[in-house]
Amino acid sequence: MITATTPKGERRRQALVAAAAELLLEGGFDAVRHRSVATRADLPLASTTYYFESLEDLIARAVEFSGNAELESMRRRIGEVTHRKRGAEATVDLIVDLMVGTDGPDEFARGRLIARYERSVASARHPELREVQLRLRAQLEDLLADVLRRSDRMVRTDQLRRLVAVVDGAVVAALAESDPQPRRTARGALLELIDVIAPPVPQPLMAPQTVPPAAAQHMPAAMPQQPSRHRTLD
Repeated sequence: MITATTPKGERRRQALVAAAAELLLEGGFDAVRHRSVATRADLPLASTTYYFESLEDLIARAVEFSGNAELESMRRRIGEVTHRKRGAEATVDLIVDLMVGTDGPDEFARGRLIARYERSVASARHPELREVQLRLRAQLEDLLADVLRRSDRMVRTDQLRRLVAVVDGAVVAALAESDPQPRRTARGALLELIDVIAPPVPQPLMAPQTVPPAAAQHMPAAMPQQPSRHRTLD
C-alpha cells in the first residue's frame, strides 16, 4: 500500500473506503470487489491496489468506517440521556434503542443491522477484521457502561459482555424468522436479565439525625431527676 501523504491522496483513499462501506451495507462482502469499489468512488480501477495492500485490507477499513459511524451516532444520542434512576423497562428500552433500533418496514435500518452481524461473523475467518471488531466492541462496551451509569446501575466488565451477547443472540435469531422483529425479541430477552447483569446501585442508608451545636444552646435544659419516694427492696 502506498501511504496517502497528500491531501488529494487522502481524499481518494477515504472515497474508496466510503464506497466499500456503502457496498457492504447494500450487498454484503460479495459486493465489495476492486472494480465495484472504484466505480462507486468514481476513481480509476488501479487506485484500489495503489492505496490498499489487498482487497481484505480495503474491506477491513470499510468495516471500521461503518462501525465508527454507528458508534458516533450512539455517542451523540447517549449525550442527550439524563442521569436518573431508571427501572428495568426504561433501562432496557434505552439499550435496545441504541443497539437495535425499532421494528418496522425500514429496509435501510434492517440492512444496516444485518450488515453489522455479517461483519461480526466474518471476523472469525479474517484476522484483519477480527482486530477491527475487537476495537469496535471495546468502544461499544464503554458506551453501554455510560448508559448504565446514567441509569444509576452498577457496571461490571464481565456482565457488559454478557449484555452484548444476550442482545446479539436475540437479534440474530430474530433476523432468521419469517416476520423478523429483532427489537421485540432482544427486549424480551434482556428484560429478564437486566437486574442481574446491571443491578440498581444500592441507596445509602439514612444517617441518624443530629442536633447542630448552635441549636442545642436554645433547647430547654432537661428537668432534674427527682429522688424516688419509694424505698427499694434489698
